[in-house]
Amino acid sequence: MTDKKLTCDHQDPEQNKDTEEEGKSTCTTEDLKGRIPTLQELEQVLYSAPRSCRHGDEVWPNLYLGDMFMSHDKLGLWQLGITHVLNAAHGKLCCKGSDDFYGTTVKYLGVPANDLPTFDLSPFFYPAAEFIHQALTSGGKVFVHCAVGVSRSAALVLAYLMIHHDLSLLSSVHYVQQKRWIFPNRGFLRQLIALDRKLQHGGSNEVKDNEEKL
Repeated sequence: MTDKKLTCDHQDPEQNKDTEEEGKSTCTTEDLKGRIPTLQELEQVLYSAPRSCRHGDEVWPNLYLGDMFMSHDKLGLWQLGITHVLNAAHGKLCCKGSDDFYGTTVKYLGVPANDLPTFDLSPFFYPAAEFIHQALTSGGKVFVHCAVGVSRSAALVLAYLMIHHDLSLLSSVHYVQQKRWIFPNRGFLRQLIALDRKLQHGGSNEVKDNEEKL
């Protein structure tokens, strides 16, 4: 199941075109190390990565990022030892997901996000990060997904790495890119840049204050 390669067609062609035209040189995480990237620089880093992914990839120890195909494969998730599922497309027709669907052996959290630049995903950054954190620190395995596994769910995984592992946005992108191609939409990227700025200026003290349930 997880060995099958996919072509991730989530990306908006116009967004790709804009990214290519906004800078002819290729930005890397090394080039931008130590500072908060602009939206255009971040898109260049994301755009430069190989564009293929599986139905699910382990992007951090015991943390899997994937698509709706894998989220529906309850046997496959059981074989991986998944104990927690975070659905970033909760309530959408293409993405099943509920406590009833997975049963009592899997803890479920649904985030009803739309993959639109106008959707504010930031209120879910801390609750989702806490869900992942609690799962991993208790010895569990987490599967985070949306429809394709490159935008909504990827943004939440990046936020988790930033909030609970003190990684910069660029460092978080670098870690995930080693395992999976991702490309959150521009609205989510702007929200992640704002989170990066907040955390790098002492905002990490707010983690405990934001450990609230959805």
